[in-house]
Amino acid sequence: MTQTNHSMVDDIAASRALAVDIADIIADTPAADTRVIDIHGLTTIADVFVICSGENERQLRAITRAITDEMAKQDVRARRIEGDTASGWILMDFGDVIVHVFDAALREYYDLEDRWAEAPVLLSIQ
Repeated sequence: MTQTNHSMVDDIAASRALAVDIADIIADTPAADTRVIDIHGLTTIADVFVICSGENERQLRAITRAITDEMAKQDVRARRIEGDTASGWILMDFGDVIVHVFDAALREYYDLEDRWAEAPVLLSIQ
């Protein structure tokens, strides 16, 4: 394995670790059906998606606030956050890890898990 391949493997491992950390944070919120999927072999937009859903705006706000606050304690901040609780879909861009916090109905509509069905599921928290 070349030096470039080693650093790429290290980057993917770091992305997976960050995604699992975020999923652990989400586990302590009202989020439902959290999934961590590895998309690095399918696209260049990111290495990992973290997908979860909440039942209402208050839950979506609690989930995103928990992620933001707990990651800030580790000195990790989202590069960008798009959407809001009223829209029912908040996207948090942590570089190679993208977090999707959905309203349950929008999650079903967009069905990211089906669209990325080829991606291995690294973690699933019911």
